[in-house]
Amino acid sequence: MNHDLYGTFAEIGAGQEVVRHFFRAGGASGTIAKTISAYDKDFSDAIYGIETSGRYVCEPRVQKMLEHEYRLCEERLPREKHPSKKFFAFANTVATINYHKTIEGHGWFGVRFQTAPNKPPNTIILHARFHEPDALLQHATIGILGVNLIYGCHFLFKQPNDLLQSLYDELDKDRIEIDTIQMNGPDFAGVDNRLLSLQLVKHGMTDAVIFSPDGRNLQAADVLYKKNILAIRGSFRPVTRVNLDMTQRGLAMFKEENRVEEDKIQLLFEITLNNLKAEGDIDEKDFLDRADILCSLGQTVLISNYQEYYKLIEYFSRYTKKRMGVIMGGNAMMDLFNERYYRELNGGILEAFGIMFSRDLKVYAYPWHDAANDVLIRTDNAPIHPRIKPLYDYLLFNKRITDIHLDDLSLLDIFSAEVLRMIRSGETGWEEMVPQEVDNIIKRSRLFGYAGPTPTAGSGLTDAAMLN
Repeated sequence: MNHDLYGTFAEIGAGQEVVRHFFRAGGASGTIAKTISAYDKDFSDAIYGIETSGRYVCEPRVQKMLEHEYRLCEERLPREKHPSKKFFAFANTVATINYHKTIEGHGWFGVRFQTAPNKPPNTIILHARFHEPDALLQHATIGILGVNLIYGCHFLFKQPNDLLQSLYDELDKDRIEIDTIQMNGPDFAGVDNRLLSLQLVKHGMTDAVIFSPDGRNLQAADVLYKKNILAIRGSFRPVTRVNLDMTQRGLAMFKEENRVEEDKIQLLFEITLNNLKAEGDIDEKDFLDRADILCSLGQTVLISNYQEYYKLIEYFSRYTKKRMGVIMGGNAMMDLFNERYYRELNGGILEAFGIMFSRDLKVYAYPWHDAANDVLIRTDNAPIHPRIKPLYDYLLFNKRITDIHLDDLSLLDIFSAEVLRMIRSGETGWEEMVPQEVDNIIKRSRLFGYAGPTPTAGSGLTDAAMLN
């Protein structure tokens, strides 16, 4: 009904499901300038260019589609004739479930749109996975998602979180999973796309999201496909010298593994949603403080809803069959072998470990200090329950669990919670407990409630190179 909204629909794969809704609603000539489906690969390449990856259902393809179609809108629709029009270009490239139901459907969706005539456009791009077991059902879902996205872009762009949740209007979360979204442009100048990633997990739209050191949301397949994945889980509140030492030593050991290719290693710093909720509801400022430190170290961050490690490994296994590794501290090791975490599984801990260790997985165990008994705990004297000990011994014997050897035992007396308390209380001495230059980042950006003096500009971060 709004004749100022005018643009192009370009859809590849699964028919033209989105524009079909507009045609059926009537009055399409007031909204649709052009609709196109470059289904044949040669036609698609001729219009949008060749993809170096050879894939057509990918982010670069939908970006090229948006750029091409929006440019044509501006070139072919003169402003003198359409002075009040707000142009847009919608594009998607999707693949639905295959005939044998061995490959789930997924797709990229995007809109480039103006919020006022002659204003520079904004762009929203998202990736979705379709969970319905039938291609026709997935077609219907694609159409609804596309309509929701176009509506949200034009009417909810001032409330990005509302726009995000509106994508599920008339859709159930069991039908579709949105695992990546990026909002850019003049109307999204104040939007932190890392927070959008967090919202995806918080609202149950997906179980895990990944973002890069520059804060850009990443699609898991692009990051993890056929990679040797090494993950370390923690609160990173803040990153301490212990976290850095665990990562450096674990990474060095992982590189020496037979089935690990150094140029294919993907290191991930994982923060669980449960950890972010440790003090009640999620504090977005606290989340960004942690993310800022990790990004300053040049690291890729994973936010997940996988409290149990077997779910994390199952997630990684969607994308790779290569050797994977997990670096664990003392508490994590004890939790891994605690049966109460697996009560919802029919097979209990055996089912969980079957999921984990049927994959090519190695666990790197960092030693910890039992202060009560003044004992250094390693894999050979870990306090494992007698009922689980045979399983634990089996994994040790087969070298699926390996010790990380530590030279400086004083590191074991550093705890993130104590560092955080000292930062907030204005005490000194915590600077020696965090990696070099991280203290200056905390002070300069006043992270984690720091209220002390701001340091003068100093040298750049030096630990980033040590991790990469």
